[in-house]
Amino acid sequence: MTASGPLRIGNASGFYGDRFDAVREMLAGGPLSVLTGDYLAELTMLILGRDRAKDPSRGYAATFLRQLEDTLGLAVERGVRIVANAGGLNPAGLADAIRALAERVGVGCRVAHVEGDDLLRARDWGPGVVSANAYLGGGGIAACLLGGADVVVTGRVTDAALVTGPAAWHFGWAADDWDALAGAVVAGHVLECGTQTTGGNYAFFTEIDDLRRPGFPLAEIHPDGSAVITKHPGTGGAVTVGTVTAQLLYETAGARYPGPDVTARLDSVRLTQDGPDRVRIDGVRGEAPPPTLKAGLTRLGGHRNEVVFVLTGLGIDAKAALVRDQMEAALAERRPAEVRWTLARTDHPDAAVQEEASALLRLVVRDRDPDTVGRAVSGAAVELALASIPGFHVTAPPGKGTPYGVFEAAYIPQDAVPHIAVLPDGTRTAIPPAPHTRHLTPTDEPPLPPPLNGPTRRAPLGAVAGARSGDKGGSANVGVWVRTDDAWRWLVHTLTPDRLRELLPETAGLTVTRHQLPQLRALNFTVDGLLGEGVAAQARFDPQAKAVGEWLRSRHLDIPEVLL
Repeated sequence: MTASGPLRIGNASGFYGDRFDAVREMLAGGPLSVLTGDYLAELTMLILGRDRAKDPSRGYAATFLRQLEDTLGLAVERGVRIVANAGGLNPAGLADAIRALAERVGVGCRVAHVEGDDLLRARDWGPGVVSANAYLGGGGIAACLLGGADVVVTGRVTDAALVTGPAAWHFGWAADDWDALAGAVVAGHVLECGTQTTGGNYAFFTEIDDLRRPGFPLAEIHPDGSAVITKHPGTGGAVTVGTVTAQLLYETAGARYPGPDVTARLDSVRLTQDGPDRVRIDGVRGEAPPPTLKAGLTRLGGHRNEVVFVLTGLGIDAKAALVRDQMEAALAERRPAEVRWTLARTDHPDAAVQEEASALLRLVVRDRDPDTVGRAVSGAAVELALASIPGFHVTAPPGKGTPYGVFEAAYIPQDAVPHIAVLPDGTRTAIPPAPHTRHLTPTDEPPLPPPLNGPTRRAPLGAVAGARSGDKGGSANVGVWVRTDDAWRWLVHTLTPDRLRELLPETAGLTVTRHQLPQLRALNFTVDGLLGEGVAAQARFDPQAKAVGEWLRSRHLDIPEVLL
């Protein structure tokens, strides 16, 4: 279809496990044209893959089906199309289940699905691979809506495709309307994580009046791809230039943000406050997408176990050394492939609360053999109970170990991946790849503004800068932004990759890449390898790097007094 008015697209899920009643909230809270839901992440694909291995009829996000039980009729009544990637590894199975649900509750509902992303059997990926899925674009979604679908479920598509597909359908965009598509990609990226756009996980959260239950965001998308981000009236949280900036920086990298539909130029994005809880996004430029699609592979990497020893009071270092020596000796005959120790000095001297007098010594072990990290480790820890440091105890009884996963990325030519829209009447429509492609290259670094000089004072970075961080496979992403031009002049000269390594010693020795986004007054850093083999491997205390940005904001450095 082709329309000239804005398209109101809302989001009701940012991850598998998000607020259950958000679907009803969004449907009942105000007018919408389309309601989306994002249920998939790297870890989710591993979970769904293990579910499917146990039962081939599973492999989709069952929560979504339960959410529709009392909302499907409301959506149809209000004429709201629903688009969700909850199909996971079995979109056809979820589509069938929704049809059965609609029949059971007496709702006339046309259901379509998108498939072709599942590449598990397309080639030999090697041992242990549980899922292999290409990130498809929005073309299949658009075709399903054009075919009359009330509900569209997909497997692995890009998060932004949940918005680009409906927008392309609504406005009749061509596959090479790069600027319009790029605008929709940016709007989709802002919506995809739900309440992160309305104040959730926001660095300056104390500035938001009501965060008890932030509302989910929606976008009013216009024919040229520009958009206004807002939320339903009366819901909690806030939509500000700051909250939208934070989400724009989340899990991106450089100025070029590639996808299967288009490469969006993040250095062209303009944000302006358009009224209370309204932020306008415009100026977005787009380029032809890369010739390849990203595919995410999850595999079982082995088994892990973890024991956290509590060290209380005096002599923390000596206590840690004794526990470590005892455990190392016990594991000598059957040593796991990986043994990692970390000591968190959470203790305070002369503490009035016992927990504040305690430090945490964490042991993490990994091995292909479950027995090597199971009873051999937990038994050795338990046997120290009466034979080790004074005050010996652990945070939880040691277990037998659990399997862990590994995420890998592969890149497949666009024309080698099928992209199929299965319409409500069963017609199968092949979606062609992008008409033109362009290899992804870095942009030239923009010129630096003049530095900000003057007297300085020692203070935390967070006194002037916001940050948001997350994971991309084994890499961490940290976006940092400031709110004035003077602060930008200081930040861009001060926060170099070397300075970031100084402030975050865990990143020393790792490759740190910095990207400038001057229109957002922002820097984006990628730290390669900080997360090991990805979130499912749980390689560190914060396995998804969710709090790395807040750690960075807490670090002290010399800041110009004029900014404080």
